[in-house]
Amino acid sequence: MRNVAGMSVIVTGGGSGIGAATADHFAKRGALVTLAGRRANRVRQVAESIGPAAKWVHADITVADDRSLVVESAINHAGGIDVLVNCAADMYRGPFSTLDEQQLIDIFHNNVVSAMMVSQAALPHLVERKGAIIFFGSVHVTRAFPGASPYAATKGALEALTGVLASELGPLGVRVSCVRPGAVLSELNVRAGLFDMETARRRNDELGPAHVLGRPGTASEIAEAVEYLACAEWTTGSVMVVDGGLGLGTTHA
Repeated sequence: MRNVAGMSVIVTGGGSGIGAATADHFAKRGALVTLAGRRANRVRQVAESIGPAAKWVHADITVADDRSLVVESAINHAGGIDVLVNCAADMYRGPFSTLDEQQLIDIFHNNVVSAMMVSQAALPHLVERKGAIIFFGSVHVTRAFPGASPYAATKGALEALTGVLASELGPLGVRVSCVRPGAVLSELNVRAGLFDMETARRRNDELGPAHVLGRPGTASEIAEAVEYLACAEWTTGSVMVVDGGLGLGTTHA
């Protein structure tokens, strides 16, 4: 296992949820973190709460110039790039029968294309340091939830991409892995209408029986899995399931 201390870590989607928790997790262990996000106020607040170890960048990684800005900011902040954590994502929920083609194009651009292209932008620096790329799949890939077809399709694409890039980039010394979270109390889920954080206790009670471990997860628990995949030197091409057993499809009364 590599030591997190001194690592340079980029976290896209760093202004909330899993992204913010991951940035905080790495910084507390001695890494230098570059957070990128579309909402300047949020990503700035997260970086300021972390302290000097964090640098924030107002960037939309669907835009090529912004992707370059994120990479350049990490180089300026930490001298290189050891880990790229692709947390940025969007979610559309609604029936397949009313899905608009542009909505489908947009979510693939936000969730898949942008993650691939920012990984490409960071690749020369990751090769230099024998670093790691982390993608995010979802329990939606293996367990069907009606109304989530575009989101599930994008996450399935990223899980498939993980193996291909691991095979292609392994000879260059770059490891590529993926985390498959289950239901997590995060801002993305709030925006999608899955959770109301003001009534999180009630939602916990409702969702608990769907999990073998009896509750949804937290963003900090997902961050722990990201750390492992970023540091494990003989792990690549893996999809790590961190879902409290939600993907098993069992229900506990």
